[in-house]
Amino acid sequence: MDLKLAGKRALVTGGSRGLGFAVAEELCGEGVRVALLARDAAAVESAAAGLRAAGHDAIGVVADTAQDRQVESAVAAATERFGGIDILVNGAAKAAGGPATGFLALHDDDLRSEMETKVLGYLRCARAVAPQMIESGWGRIINIGGLAMRRTGSVFGSVRNVAVAAMSKNLADELGPKGVNVTVVHPWVTETEGVRDMIRDRSAAQGITEAEFTQDLAADVSVGRLIQPSEVAHVVTFLASPLSVAINGEAVATGGGLSGPIFY
Repeated sequence: MDLKLAGKRALVTGGSRGLGFAVAEELCGEGVRVALLARDAAAVESAAAGLRAAGHDAIGVVADTAQDRQVESAVAAATERFGGIDILVNGAAKAAGGPATGFLALHDDDLRSEMETKVLGYLRCARAVAPQMIESGWGRIINIGGLAMRRTGSVFGSVRNVAVAAMSKNLADELGPKGVNVTVVHPWVTETEGVRDMIRDRSAAQGITEAEFTQDLAADVSVGRLIQPSEVAHVVTFLASPLSVAINGEAVATGGGLSGPIFY
């Protein structure tokens, strides 16, 4: 299938590693020119250099998405380099993890940080690119949420991802008539570098093998294993394409299917 993405221009936040880089790599493979955005200048330039070495048109831009001016500067740099931005993939956020914590032990400032980065950070980036998408009459914004929004056990994880979904629907209704579709993708535990590090550390702490720990993590995934970053990236890339016009304001789960509840 030709996704009709060749020549499009994308900004991928959180793009230096993990799921963000997997998305950038997949977009590049479809002929998209990609700007990777991350806070670590060395890491994002190294990631972009790797894509260029593979024959793709990619650059790294540096910004902390919790800072308005940094976001505006990064978007301006990517726009100047490519002549515009057609696709925004928002993925810059603190990775979820750690043991479940009762709400009485949580600190308000930690939630403020989560919301500042994942929710307001996504909103800043969308606000920075939306005017040019509206002007051109076409665009795609894909926000990476998380299936913690459908699960208890992590108050902050649930709150931030529900907020991302609500924000996405609001933007979709406002921007859809202007040719800009907005969707939210909800991964579950995805086997990124960070998750592999977590598997190694926790399996050692529990005195079990990494394979056993991984099997436990995937116990309620209906396909029977953890999903790979590239497999989430396939879905995001379709949503970034002109062929996805029928999907707007919707939440797309990419966790391999969580057993039990029925969502409709």
